[in-house]
Amino acid sequence: MFIYLSKKIAIPNNVNLKCVSWNKDQGFIACGGDDALLKVLKLETQTNDAKLKGLAAPSNLSMNQTLEGHIGAVQVVTWNEKYEKLTTSDETGLIIVWMLYKGAWYEEMINNRNKSVVRSMSWNADGQKICIVYEDGAVIVGSVDGNRIWGKELKGSQLAHVAWSPDSRILLFGIANGEVHIYDNQGNFIMKMTVSCLTPANGAVSISGIHWYAGTRGYVQPDCPCLAICYDNGRCQIMRYENDEKPVCIDTLMNVVSIQWNHCGSVLAVAGSLRASNKEKEFNVVQFYTPFGEHIRTLKVPGKQMSGVGWEGGGLRIGLAVDSYIYFANIRPDYKWGYCCSTVVYACTKPERQEYCVVFWDTKNNEKFVKYVKSLMSITTSGDFCILASKADETQPQEDAGLEAGSPAKYVLILCNSIGTPLDSKYINMDPLFVTMTKTHVIAASKEAFYIWQYRVAKKLTALEINQVTRTKKGGRERVYHIDSSPSGVNDSFEKNLPATRDPICCVTATDKTLVVGRESGTIHRYSLPNVALIQKYTLNSRAYYMSLNCNSSRLAIIDISGVLTLLDLEVRSTVENGTGNQAAAGDPSKFERKDVWDMKWANDNPDLFAMMEKTRMYVFRNLDPEEPIQTSGYICNFEDLEIKSVLLDEIMKDPERPDKDNLINFEIRSLRDSRALIEKVGIEDASQFIEDNPHPRLWRLLAEAALQKLDLKTAEQAFVRCKDYQGIEFVKRLGNLQSEPMKEAEVAAYFGRFDEADRMYLDMDRRDLAINLKIKLGDWFKVLVLLKSGSGDSDDALLEQAYNANGDYFADRQKWVNAVNFYLEGRNQERLAECYYMLEDYDGLESLTTDLPENHKLLPEIGQMFATVGMCEQAVTAYLKCNQPKAAVDTCVHLNQWNKAVELARTLNMKEIKSLLSKYASHLLEKNKTLEAVELYRKAHHFLDAAKLMFKIADEEAKKRSRPLRVKKLYVLAAQLVENYHEQVKTSQQSKVKGKTSEATFALAGLLEEDAASSDNRIVDNAWRGAEAYHFFLLAQRHLYAGYMENAMRTALHLREYEDVIPAVEIYSLLAICSGANRAFGTCSKAFIKLESLESLSSEQRQLYEDLALEIFTKHSPKDTRMLEPSGSTEGAEGKLPTCIVTGLPIQEYQFWMCSVCKHCAVEQEISRYNCCPLCHSPVM
Repeated sequence: MFIYLSKKIAIPNNVNLKCVSWNKDQGFIACGGDDALLKVLKLETQTNDAKLKGLAAPSNLSMNQTLEGHIGAVQVVTWNEKYEKLTTSDETGLIIVWMLYKGAWYEEMINNRNKSVVRSMSWNADGQKICIVYEDGAVIVGSVDGNRIWGKELKGSQLAHVAWSPDSRILLFGIANGEVHIYDNQGNFIMKMTVSCLTPANGAVSISGIHWYAGTRGYVQPDCPCLAICYDNGRCQIMRYENDEKPVCIDTLMNVVSIQWNHCGSVLAVAGSLRASNKEKEFNVVQFYTPFGEHIRTLKVPGKQMSGVGWEGGGLRIGLAVDSYIYFANIRPDYKWGYCCSTVVYACTKPERQEYCVVFWDTKNNEKFVKYVKSLMSITTSGDFCILASKADETQPQEDAGLEAGSPAKYVLILCNSIGTPLDSKYINMDPLFVTMTKTHVIAASKEAFYIWQYRVAKKLTALEINQVTRTKKGGRERVYHIDSSPSGVNDSFEKNLPATRDPICCVTATDKTLVVGRESGTIHRYSLPNVALIQKYTLNSRAYYMSLNCNSSRLAIIDISGVLTLLDLEVRSTVENGTGNQAAAGDPSKFERKDVWDMKWANDNPDLFAMMEKTRMYVFRNLDPEEPIQTSGYICNFEDLEIKSVLLDEIMKDPERPDKDNLINFEIRSLRDSRALIEKVGIEDASQFIEDNPHPRLWRLLAEAALQKLDLKTAEQAFVRCKDYQGIEFVKRLGNLQSEPMKEAEVAAYFGRFDEADRMYLDMDRRDLAINLKIKLGDWFKVLVLLKSGSGDSDDALLEQAYNANGDYFADRQKWVNAVNFYLEGRNQERLAECYYMLEDYDGLESLTTDLPENHKLLPEIGQMFATVGMCEQAVTAYLKCNQPKAAVDTCVHLNQWNKAVELARTLNMKEIKSLLSKYASHLLEKNKTLEAVELYRKAHHFLDAAKLMFKIADEEAKKRSRPLRVKKLYVLAAQLVENYHEQVKTSQQSKVKGKTSEATFALAGLLEEDAASSDNRIVDNAWRGAEAYHFFLLAQRHLYAGYMENAMRTALHLREYEDVIPAVEIYSLLAICSGANRAFGTCSKAFIKLESLESLSSEQRQLYEDLALEIFTKHSPKDTRMLEPSGSTEGAEGKLPTCIVTGLPIQEYQFWMCSVCKHCAVEQEISRYNCCPLCHSPVM
């Protein structure tokens, strides 16, 4: 940070000022003084020049109003920025609230207690409440509209100061004896504040100021101190909150009058007077401190008695009330910023976030990339890269945990490219207070040591750099040196113990071959790079603040802490330099001195050229000779090719989210401006002579371009040779070979980027081909297409297709697929057409494209893949088969679970692996316990028998689990249907084999024989429906029972006795016992109980229960059937066993009955007529 006095405003009649306050939002300055003086001033910049912005623009008083109404000396002035009100008070205790109306200030409210004098007033952060404290201990809190909220008399306290906390919950009262009392916002005492900064202190002290920064612009660090309390004896403490046990304590060694934080809480201004050590006289100073108590700057101010200090809203100016004057000082903040690869990198704080917001603003494309960094310390840039130094986040893992094993590193250096992408990082244990970087090294210095990291990035290294990299050993990528050691460059030791030094480091700078380190005593160390060896020490009279080496490391520029720029020659220059015998002709650097300098930059391409900022003027020096200054307050980014790029960071920081290109300014230095003027006004000959005397590649390029414009090819060629522009030389030669003048003019127009003009010239010469070639070079294919179509005669078909395809690519890149399709169709670009159809989900178009393509076209596999990804199996198979890839076709079917299609293809194409594939997939499903999926897989692949086996297994398991009988029946029916499908499959395969024979019996027989040969599990094939029958009759018996058909229920239950192998006997005979009992057939019931009691599967307790139940029933009813059942032989017909009706569960006595076509089960025709589906297998009744 640099500060200098810039303006002084005198108060009329030499009235001494007592106080000053600067409105941070609207920019009004209020000052009060003796003789009831109260003035409101406003400084505004008035300029028509767009380049003159900020501090560089001249400022004049746009308001200078004297406010009348007070009767004594005005002692307190305070602003309410939110509501545009000014509150003032004088020595009689009169308080006036002023309001702005139509550009002038008027009295709004008046209040006077007539008892005591107001010592301090403070508005809270949102401007809703004001707290007024009187000398006699009275406190009043009022609202912005003038209503009193509460009042209190603090007995025995002589009040001097008041401050609100940022959240308006707490009030701090400064007492005249130096104590600070903490109250809540209702006036209830909480506690006395511990004041650590006064110990040890003698004598009475009084508080000079209390200022609590409200956090409106964010904080420089999380948990940053923001409450400052300062005493008249110069002691000051800065706290994080009102009862902070570890405040930052400072002894400013001055008599303090007033203190104030800047707009973002990063700098505390302490104003007062300082006694010179050898003189009795005191002089006025303002000292500037960070929130952590580090001293930044001292500003000396003329005059006898300073009485107040006030910051401007943007923190770029400070107003000081001294005697009967207001002095203004300009501040050049130390922004965290850098410039690399046409990108401005800068950091700012936001109130809503704890981290720093680091913006990478690409000025070429006007794009910005934002990165958030916690506890950022500095930004350093060089070439294409930047280094962000910050405190290490303890929660993050540290790959290379720094220098000492065991303890996690405290700081991190992050190497980023110009869009903020981190490329590498290093964790270190030393505080990187000063960081500089070159193309290959990063140097970070703490107060006592410096750390060197040779960074590597993935880029093409030149041969020289490769040598340099190989010379420094692998382990030598990181080194640490203590400032008091003298490295020789031989052993690259890694010093671990870093004791403190009496003469700390204060700045560093480096180029590719030299490292310079400055110390507080004024000593400067010069080291060689990359092998660090101490070459020389120099001694200066003052402490360096900023240093910079020129491009060949021969001269060092030093700005000291008071802003004086001096130069130091590091290498003895040859006395025959510039062709003169004495060095003085080139200017003697030891005599060179400039004051009030706050920024400077050497030219990247000339060791004798540099630019510097002095107050609000930029000077350019060539051989220590200044050019006339330029008014600006920008920070210098880059100095190259006789052009200075400067950035108005003050303007950018007003709205850091939206940087504006207007805030980036290019200045041309005098030789470039003069050469341009000579060329324009005098002519090429004289300009050529001037450039010969002041040679620079940029000037030769300027001359070459001017000569080209005038078609002076000889001069142009010579100039291109002088600035080593090979392409330019080639271009001039090509021009020389052209005969016609208009053609040359057109080529020159194209060379300077005036393409439309060149285009028009070519067409005027009737050279459509050249116009087309120009547009092709520019990639303007739309124009190419227009030109190709507009010409008479046939145009080149290949070129036309290329144009159509290029336009298609243009739309495809922007994902406008519909437009792209039209161009690709015209250009017959089938590859891109397929992609567009796929993106548009136009599968019909893709299918027609498949049809149009010839066989074995290279695009067909891709189209097959496209269809496969969206599940269109049929189309994918067609595409794969057309390009003779049957395996891919089968794989697609397998992938899409179309196993029947896969099997069919494998059969037709005689592929052997389908069976193994199928079993592999099925076993994979069974492993994952997905049996039903495996069944579905086999069913789709027409492996019905395997599916049936699995299905029977599932049904048996469900039956064992005693699941719902209906569910079990359904599973058995499904298994049986799969067996029926298997029968059908065998039959049809036989039919296809024995085409010649027509007899159906032959088919059937052959089918049965094949089944017999193939089937290992006859139970499944022969008795497929047995399980389904068992559960069907089991359910039917219960339905009859519940419907009250006891006879039918009993007879169905009797039929169930045949299925003991499917349904547990306990369940069958229990059901039979219930049904027969309900039908009063106690004989049958008795037989059922006998069977139940004899079952071996029952435990003795269960058997006992059955016996007890039988005893109970048969003591009441004799075990005889009331009606005689038909003899058991009646179920046997003349031709063996009678079929059972699946509707009633009774044997069928008729000769004519209905039979299901699927499950081959029978039913009485009269009964089945009521059903639409077969009761057993649920197939439709025909």
